[in-house]
Amino acid sequence: MSHDRIAVLVVEDEPLLRMDIVEALTEAGFTVFEAHNATEAIKVLSVNPQIHALFTDIDMPGSIDGLKLAAFAKERWPPIKIIVTSSHRRVSDDMLPADGIFVPKPYGSEQIIRSIRALVSKS
Repeated sequence: MSHDRIAVLVVEDEPLLRMDIVEALTEAGFTVFEAHNATEAIKVLSVNPQIHALFTDIDMPGSIDGLKLAAFAKERWPPIKIIVTSSHRRVSDDMLPADGIFVPKPYGSEQIIRSIRALVSKS
């Protein structure tokens, strides 16, 4: 990865959780985009090809959950790195796109920051 800022899309339907992680990522030097559901996330990804990583909750309103969003994003934009989270489910590696990781809620923002940097540095 060059010296460009890492761009991350955060997809979380809970406004306070989204606000907290967006603030932490921004303070850590990331360029951050946000969406409240998968449909909005796909729109953001479509017009922002510079996004390196997707951090998404699994359980969201709408017909597309975070796992389906992750699979779609990886298929459509193969270089994107994926981190999924949930407080209600545990996800095995075989349920995730290639190189995707699962981080259970509650998570620490430093854990997410380290995970994104590690995933993107593998590029």
